[in-house]
Amino acid sequence: MIGLLAAFQTALLFPRALVGPAPDLPDSTIRLELPLEGGDRLHGVRIMGRDPARPVILCFGGNAWNAEAMALFLHQIAPEHDVVCFHYRGYAPSTGRPSAQALMADAVAIHDLIAPDGSGVIAVGFSIGSGVAAHLAAERDIARVVLVTPFDSLAAVARQLYPFAPVGLLFRHEMNPKQALARSHADIHLILATQDEVIPPARAEALAQALPQAQIARIASGHNAIYGDPDFIAALRAALDL
Repeated sequence: MIGLLAAFQTALLFPRALVGPAPDLPDSTIRLELPLEGGDRLHGVRIMGRDPARPVILCFGGNAWNAEAMALFLHQIAPEHDVVCFHYRGYAPSTGRPSAQALMADAVAIHDLIAPDGSGVIAVGFSIGSGVAAHLAAERDIARVVLVTPFDSLAAVARQLYPFAPVGLLFRHEMNPKQALARSHADIHLILATQDEVIPPARAEALAQALPQAQIARIASGHNAIYGDPDFIAALRAALDL
């Protein structure tokens, strides 16, 4: 079993086959493309908001989210803002192979594409995307980072879920928001699901305890059920300062 977990960890963390179809997007949507070193290309969308003076919302989704569905969701939450979301590397139509290191590097490249002056960006990360957004907040001077159902360390999540496995020897996809956000000057907002059945609540609480400066909202909901909870919508709007 340990051998199977090690061999298939990339497929378990990045289940590309589970991603749903893209929704219909508003007419204001602009298609984006970002070439990467090595020949791979990232594809994304920018849904224009009603107020170009507002910060751009750059979003990073869960491991089975369609990026365009996430962009539409945030556009509906914050219609005044431009919303940008790219399909992760290896998630069609983006090409390549996903990995933690690739996704984090791509986040910086996407930021530099849409905000070359380095100002006015709110990074929003959901689930595994919280690791990506936290990395960006450490590498670039963004205005705010909002993490939904986050974790302190992806390796720590793996250790708690698989206590019988030598995670330290086998795990290849570490993301560490706790270390990343310790280096960030961004305004930090965390939205935790206290009944999370995917990311152990202890891992989210460990992140919260490490960041006394963060604004924290706790929602009595599960990892996926949280998106239908009206308290979550209110907390997300508050985190986006809407």
